[in-house]
Amino acid sequence: MNRLNGKTAVITGGATGIGRAAAKRFIDEGAFVFIFGRRQEALDAAVAELGPNARAVKGSVSDEADLDRLYAAVKAERGTLDIVFANAGAGSPLPLGKITAEHIDETFDTNVKGTIFTVQKALPLMGSGGSIILTGSSAGTTGAPGFSAYSASKAAVRNLARTWAEDLKGTGIRVNVLSPGATATELAKEALGEEGQKAYGAMTPLQRMADPAEIGAVAAFLASSDSSFMTASEVAVDGGLAQL
Repeated sequence: MNRLNGKTAVITGGATGIGRAAAKRFIDEGAFVFIFGRRQEALDAAVAELGPNARAVKGSVSDEADLDRLYAAVKAERGTLDIVFANAGAGSPLPLGKITAEHIDETFDTNVKGTIFTVQKALPLMGSGGSIILTGSSAGTTGAPGFSAYSASKAAVRNLARTWAEDLKGTGIRVNVLSPGATATELAKEALGEEGQKAYGAMTPLQRMADPAEIGAVAAFLASSDSSFMTASEVAVDGGLAQL
């Protein structure tokens, strides 16, 4: 398929996991992709794998100057932008009673402030037909023990799409949320181990964790004109975890 032929995309958190899988799928479908992340080594490895239709920009979504550099690079090479996949996210467990201000700031700086400025700074390069995709989480719907800040931040992301769909009326730009459940990214595999992956997988009706490529496939659908009558929506790609 070439649903994204000629399109230009930005993917934050694009060097590994869901972001990298989405970048691969976007390029396979004809897009030119800028991946954005904090680790140069991971970015270099991703670009080496993704090929000539990928570029990498190092930076953090919580740093506005870094985002300015990202979009300056997009404008210089491509002129305009069609797709923003605001995928960068952070979260770590800290149960109620032990939550700190630093923990809240770290989580919300990336997941909420970072998402807001990733999108806001992209808008001058976007026009009718543009697609904005925000990475939510099943935890934003169900909650997750010990993940108060993370779950609340992802609930906020869900509301951003609803609000922005109103703000973007008349522009022809759509905004939707892609909400994964447990996904077998490199980081998750390392953190959970084989037994942990089985335990998380057993929580879903499909009895397994998602492959990042399965999330990337849905991101490509939301990026393409196949989803042209969708905005303010949330697409759950969670193996049924938050649906039952």
